Amino acid sequence: MAKKQLTYQEALNEIEEIVANIEANKFSIDELGEKVKRVAELVKFCKEKLKYTEQELNKIMEENRREDQP
Repeated sequence: MAKKQLTYQEALNEIEEIVANIEANKFSIDELGEKVKRVAELVKFCKEKLKYTEQELNKIMEENRREDQP
């Protein structure tokens, strides 16, 4: 079965959940390192998703500008 593609919102929710649990001291020292790594991966994913979305929006806006020119 194919793995579900993570969405930006799901990644953001997971980051928020992990950070809240870190702030509440809910992780052992052993777990903390893994959770921090996971947050770093999720932040990287979110940055890449935002960059891709920005590029797509810029492309669409440029196409619209060209269509509007006489």
